[in-house]
Amino acid sequence: MQTVTGVQEHAPEEAASELRLPYLWLMAAIAALGGLLFGYDWVVIGGAREFFESYFHLHSAALVGWANSCALVGCFAGSLISGRLSDGLGRKRLLVLAALLFAVSSLLTGWAHNFDSFIVWRIVGGVAIGLASNVSPMYIAEISPAAWRGRLVSLNQLALVVGILAAQVANWLIARPGTSGTIWNVQYGWRWMFTAVTVPAMVLLVSAPFLPESPRWLMAQGREEQAGRVLTRIGGAAYSDYERRAIRRTVRGGQKDAQRDEGQGGRDMGRWRDLTSPSLRRLVLIGIGLVVLQQASGITVLFNYAEEIYRFSGSRGSGTSTVLLDIVITGVINLIFTVVAMGLVDRIGRRHIMLFGCISVGVSQLGASLAYHERWSGGAVLVLTLCAIGCYAMSLAPVTWVLLSEIFPNRARAEAMSVSIAVLWLASFTLTLTFPMMSHSFGTPSAFLLYGLICLAGAVFVWIAVPETKGRSLEAACGP
Repeated sequence: MQTVTGVQEHAPEEAASELRLPYLWLMAAIAALGGLLFGYDWVVIGGAREFFESYFHLHSAALVGWANSCALVGCFAGSLISGRLSDGLGRKRLLVLAALLFAVSSLLTGWAHNFDSFIVWRIVGGVAIGLASNVSPMYIAEISPAAWRGRLVSLNQLALVVGILAAQVANWLIARPGTSGTIWNVQYGWRWMFTAVTVPAMVLLVSAPFLPESPRWLMAQGREEQAGRVLTRIGGAAYSDYERRAIRRTVRGGQKDAQRDEGQGGRDMGRWRDLTSPSLRRLVLIGIGLVVLQQASGITVLFNYAEEIYRFSGSRGSGTSTVLLDIVITGVINLIFTVVAMGLVDRIGRRHIMLFGCISVGVSQLGASLAYHERWSGGAVLVLTLCAIGCYAMSLAPVTWVLLSEIFPNRARAEAMSVSIAVLWLASFTLTLTFPMMSHSFGTPSAFLLYGLICLAGAVFVWIAVPETKGRSLEAACGP
C-alpha cells in the first residue's frame, strides 16, 4: 500500500469495517445546513434586487453594484476570522454562531426601511456566510473517513445548491405578477424573500449543539479521550485506534512547531507565518488559485444578476414571473448536476473532474458571449447558461470545496482555509461589483468572453499545479 509522509493513505480494512454510515451522513447533513444557508443568502438577492432597487431608488450602476456586492465584504471578513475562531471555539460552536448571525441578519435585512440599514445587515449576513463557508466543509472533512470524504464534503455543496434553488423558488412564489403585484413586491415582497432564510437558520441553531466536536480539533486541544469516543461512534474501536495514531503524529509535530513559535513571538503569529513556509506557501497558492478560478468562471454573475441577464436576452419573454421561472430552471439544473458530482468525486478523482469543468464551462461562456454578440434568441442564451451552470455544478463548484478541505495539513488547515476562502469572497466581490459597470462600458459579450478565457487558462493551472487527493487520509493527503 502506497504511503505518503509515512502515513497510510487508507485505513486497513478491519479498521474501516464497522463504519456507521447513517450516523456519519446525519452529522454531515446537519453541518451542511451551513451550506444551505450560505446558498440561500448568497442568491436570494438575484430575485429581490428589482424590487428593493425600486424601493430604495437605486439608479446608478455603482449603487446597484454596491447593493448586490456589499454582503461579500462581510463574507471576506467572516472567512478571515473563521480560522482563528474555529481553532479557539471549536468547529461546532462556530456553526452555532453562524446560524445565529444568519437568523438575525436575514430578519433585519428584510425589514430594513432605509438603504444604510439594508447595507449593514447584508454585511452581517455576509459574515455568517464567510463563517459557514469555512467551517461546514472543514467539519465534515474532519469527521469523514478517506473513502467517503469526497461524497460527504460534496454534501455541503449539495446543501448549498438546495439553498440556491430554495431562494429561487421562494422568489418566484413570493413575487406577484401584474401592476398591483409589482407595487406589493416593491413594498413587501422582497422583504419576505430575505426573511424566509430565518427558518433553516433556526433549524441549524437548534441542531448544531447536538453534533459531536471534530475529533481532529479535540486531539489538537489535548482531549484525546473525547476524540476517541467520537471516532468510536463513527467507526468502532479499531477505526478509532487507527485514526488516533495517525492524527497523533501530526499533532505532535504541530506542538513542536507551536513551541518554536512561542519562542519567536507567539503561537498565533507563528501559525500565520507558517503559511509562508516553502511547503505550505505552495499549497496556499494552489488554494487561492482554485477559489479565484471558481469565481472568475463567471457563474456567480449568472446567479446574482440572473434576472437582468434573462430579461435583457428576452428569454421566453420579459415578464417578472417568466424571468423568475427561468431562474428556477437554472437552480434545478444546478441541483441535478451537483448530485451527479457526488457520485463521481470519489470514483474519478478531483483533478480529472476539475479539468473537465474548466474546459466545458469555458466553452459554454464563450458560446454565451457569441450569442449575445450575434443577438441570438433568448432561448439560445438560456440553453448556453444552463450548460455552463450544469458543467460548473458537477466540477468547479463542489470539487473546489473538497480540495480546500483536503490539501492543507492538520495544524494549518483552519488558517489556510481561512485565507483561501477570504480570497474567494474578495474575488466574488470584485466580480459582482464590476459586472454592471463592465457590461455597461464594454458590453455583456465582452464580460462572458473574459470569463470563458479565464476558465480555459484555469485548465492549464489545474493540469500543472493541483494534486490528486482521492482516497487519501487527511494526514496523508498533504503531510504533517
